[in-house]
Amino acid sequence: MDINPSEITLRPFNLTDVNDLMLFAGDDRVTQNLRWKTLTSIDEALTFIKDVCIPHPWRRSICINDRSIGFISVFPGSNEEDKYKAFIGYGVAPQYWGQGVATQALKIAVPQVFKDFPDLVRLEAEVFAENKGSQRVLEKVGFQQEGLLRKHSFIKGLLRDMYFFSFLSTDFPSIGWK
Repeated sequence: MDINPSEITLRPFNLTDVNDLMLFAGDDRVTQNLRWKTLTSIDEALTFIKDVCIPHPWRRSICINDRSIGFISVFPGSNEEDKYKAFIGYGVAPQYWGQGVATQALKIAVPQVFKDFPDLVRLEAEVFAENKGSQRVLEKVGFQQEGLLRKHSFIKGLLRDMYFFSFLSTDFPSIGWK
């Protein structure tokens, strides 16, 4: 399947995304790399959209032809001392892995996040050490790997090693795609 990068868009989630959400949030191959559990029903997905996606300060649906195929979430700092940084996370339905979808979606999201959060200086991402595809996505977008945090996060019953990445507001001139 060839995907034209111009077909990839970001938008807020809406309730009509419920069936599309199940294609990635209901797939263990996706959620094994996320902190949230795999969704198991349409009702659970609908509740997730209403209670988590819609009220979230910056969660976007990654779309192709306005169909949700993934997400990007940004978690801004929660107090005065942390307003300069935010975490970013993302996931894409497995049938779109390896096709540049996540890379293109992040290339759209990153400049928008810096515009939407004017105090933001640093965007951070954590990636499981074994998730090489996601590490490569971040590198292609211009994130810098800062190091391996050994036995850093206890997720889904496992103590996991995490690579830490960052993108600074000053990185835009050096990457050539803004």
